Amino acid sequence: MSDTATPPQSPAAPPQSPVLPARTVVPSQSAARQRNADRELNAARLLRASAKHSHDPLTEIDWAAPVDPDHYALPAHRVALYGTPLWERLDERQRAQLSVHQFASTTAAGIWFELVLMEGLIRHVYAGDLTTGHAQYALTEVADECRHSTMFARYITATGYPSARPTRRADRLGKLHFLLNDTTMTFAGAIFVEEFTDAMQREMVRDESLQPLARSVARIHVVEEARHIGYAKPELERRWAAMTAPRRAVFRRALALLARQSVAEIVHPRVYALAGLDPVEARRAAEANPHWRQARIDWARKALEFFTDLGVVTPATARPWQRGALLP
Repeated sequence: MSDTATPPQSPAAPPQSPVLPARTVVPSQSAARQRNADRELNAARLLRASAKHSHDPLTEIDWAAPVDPDHYALPAHRVALYGTPLWERLDERQRAQLSVHQFASTTAAGIWFELVLMEGLIRHVYAGDLTTGHAQYALTEVADECRHSTMFARYITATGYPSARPTRRADRLGKLHFLLNDTTMTFAGAIFVEEFTDAMQREMVRDESLQPLARSVARIHVVEEARHIGYAKPELERRWAAMTAPRRAVFRRALALLARQSVAEIVHPRVYALAGLDPVEARRAAEANPHWRQARIDWARKALEFFTDLGVVTPATARPWQRGALLP
């Protein structure tokens, strides 16, 4: 027997679990549950607000009241041609009527966008769980938008504006959105359009010199659109956080295009024709008008601040927004 001691054997190390690459890590169930809980809390708050503060424009607005032809619908300095030589050619009643037709055109654009938004919300609900508050608020918003579109159509009729149809370009863009079914773009577009029109209409509500009918329409829209913005913003934040870099690059360009077209749509060329002006000349004058440029920048400010904070708009991607007179 050898007198050399055999060294003790170390116990075998327990087998280790394989380490997954970072890109395959799935978010924890607790984080997902928290996101859903936050989503449901927001929906519950919005549903309560809707129950307390919803309006019926068909009964709350006096549609039979005569429309005074000398009343502006928008503040004079917010009319697209204000301060231009074409504006100077119009008498005071013609200027007031131009403002009425511009707001009627804006409501027609509102119908176009709300139809696009409603279609997107319905698809969003169809793909989700209708037992959730989140889905039920989406349907509540659709009901709001149905009333708003009807209200806008009644305003158009009351003012004698001849059509609620969008331009051909906007019509094609809407149909393209239907085909792409991009729910994230639906929420982003809603934030831009609703913040833009909210800023414009808050000015109208504050100005007691304006046409009562236009102010009534604006007041109802302002109250209810605030809830819609509160629904869309956290949803876009969630979706943006999960978006890949290439997808973000495409999304930035597409959103800028949608925003520019939406703003271009609010003054249809027929507004100028109804004033006896050449639409091509008038549109060119409006685009060069510093007052009209400032109006668009002012009304777009809240949406652009949100998009900038989120990272959707960056210094490197601001140029399309500046070309559209939406950023200084």
